[in-house]
Amino acid sequence: MESVGILHNIVFFIIAIGVLVAFHEFGHYWVARRLNVKVLRFSIGFGKPLFVWRRQKGDDLIEFAIAMIPLGGFVRMLDEREGPVDESLRHRAFNAQPVSKRFAIVFAGPLFNFILAVFFYFIFFSNGEVGIRPVIDEPAQNTPAYISGFKADDEIVSVNGTSTPTWQDFRISLIDSSIDGGDVSIQVLQEGRYPVDKVLQVGDLHILKNKDDAAEQLGFALMRPVVPAIIGGTTDDGAALRAGFQKGDEIRRIDEQDIYNWSQVVEIIQSSANITLVVEVLRNGESKVLQLTPEEKKQGDKLTGFMGAYPDVPQELIERSRVTVEYTMIEAFERSVKETWMFSVLTLKVLGKMLVGHAALENISGPITIAQFAGITASIGILMYIKFLAMISVSLGVLNLLPVPMLDGGHLMYYLIEIVKGSPVSQAIEEMGQRIGIAILFMLMSLAIFNDIQRLIN
Repeated sequence: MESVGILHNIVFFIIAIGVLVAFHEFGHYWVARRLNVKVLRFSIGFGKPLFVWRRQKGDDLIEFAIAMIPLGGFVRMLDEREGPVDESLRHRAFNAQPVSKRFAIVFAGPLFNFILAVFFYFIFFSNGEVGIRPVIDEPAQNTPAYISGFKADDEIVSVNGTSTPTWQDFRISLIDSSIDGGDVSIQVLQEGRYPVDKVLQVGDLHILKNKDDAAEQLGFALMRPVVPAIIGGTTDDGAALRAGFQKGDEIRRIDEQDIYNWSQVVEIIQSSANITLVVEVLRNGESKVLQLTPEEKKQGDKLTGFMGAYPDVPQELIERSRVTVEYTMIEAFERSVKETWMFSVLTLKVLGKMLVGHAALENISGPITIAQFAGITASIGILMYIKFLAMISVSLGVLNLLPVPMLDGGHLMYYLIEIVKGSPVSQAIEEMGQRIGIAILFMLMSLAIFNDIQRLIN
């Protein structure tokens, strides 16, 4: 089963990267063709080509390829720096173009990623946004939310004026608004009816400096409804399945302690890793005693017990916690543009915090984590996978605009210098920048993969 899950993740990861890289490179390709620059090859992936085909496009014979390593791609154009160019074609060489055209061709790749993100977000929002209603539990003592007067059952309406209809919307807006510290204006509904404006005093707390959930650091946790202690199902090869639990079992007692709801079950299980528990259940009107030994699982820096079972949540509780937001086509488009902009700015903020040491480097994720999320979102449904593609497309666009040699942003930086000084950057500077860029990208990729492996181990 585990190998099937890994294959599932890999397939949807390759689909995601293929789509996003293809559209990014298509941006370079499309603008280059519009500006009459001769394109030689359009490749998805690096390394040895797996498939190659040629197409006549006007006067040009262009080679299209899919290569072995699916972590990027390129568009190769006629360029005097890569070999001799016939004098009759020199006017179509990339390096012979004015800086404005070169800038447009290079900038088109990241721009097309942002356009694709808006398109994917539009598909997601035009189908309606379904999420969990942002009603909070009692904040933990001495957290900013507790000190600022937030109470259990407060329903979050907006953060700094941004509407937060779902818990996920609230979390993203909260991180975006509190990442720089200071005060955050939050409107809540008390008792579901009375709008109240509150000020969250974040102070100088750096919420991204450790691996704990940012919302929880600020004291916000989702209100958990009282769920009966009834087994809704077990995971494959988990401790609950081995102990003999079945769907519909009602947990009555654990080690002589009476059980009234699922929260009690979770609390006991989490504190009992590798400890055998005596569990009394009611099954079809008959009492049965089972021996359960919760497995050990690492969450963050803590070890916790895990039984491999989930509760049977009554449908009325699900409906009460769920919220559906409908958008008109215009509203969906506006929301898509805002989401793309907000996520772009938030990504830059997080990167900036890392540079000054105010955000943990563990926030950097690599291909393994992306593959896991690709598989998870695809399992939930096509709309969630599309939203995942939108987020990754934004990240790819922002990453490529960073002023790092080897990336599009590095080339754009050179072109801006050329505009200012009136002449191109010297070849020696470009070669030195290329070496620096390779080193930076190698370190970032190594760190991302290291973090991925750490998450797998944990």
